[in-house]
Amino acid sequence: MNILDLYPGGFASCCYLLTEGADAVLIDCSAPEAAVAAALQEQHATLRAILCTHGHFDHILTADALRERFAVPLYLHEADAEMLTDSNKNAFTTFFGYSKEWRPAEHIFADGDLLRFGAISLTVRHTPGHSMGSSLLLGNGVAFTGDTIFANGFGRADLYGGSQADLYRSLRALQALPRGTIIYPGHGESATLGDALDRIF
Repeated sequence: MNILDLYPGGFASCCYLLTEGADAVLIDCSAPEAAVAAALQEQHATLRAILCTHGHFDHILTADALRERFAVPLYLHEADAEMLTDSNKNAFTTFFGYSKEWRPAEHIFADGDLLRFGAISLTVRHTPGHSMGSSLLLGNGVAFTGDTIFANGFGRADLYGGSQADLYRSLRALQALPRGTIIYPGHGESATLGDALDRIF
């Protein structure tokens, strides 16, 4: 498994290209089309899907452009599905004062789902708190954590669908995962899950 962070994308949001042989998926989509196309060419891989850890605007920024260019579906947790099409719920209006919406997700996922794209397999771990549908995507000793947990902290809980109580429950539940799991967060650097949790608890 090869993981490329296509950061800098928009609004300091990480955008990960995960490849296994000729198969690739994009996890969160802030990077421009040209950066994604160049990375795919470099890896000799074909994009199979876009997976979003949650529905805030900075993690879906180039979703429509990428779906159109590469003809791939977008996957998102069922509890955040409404955020794509609602500028207040995806927080774009909160930050910029005008509306921007995206097309609905082609597929929704739920806690425990196994997502398979050719040689790539990822398991969904629902971690509400930052948003109602915030989720980790787990596979082969790594976790793409969105804004649930960072190398040095965790996401805010004061936007639509956020809950501080839910977020702390989700963070506590992560203590059951192997401490050596490498996290790839929605912002900032990677870290081991154990180190990241130690900085919180």
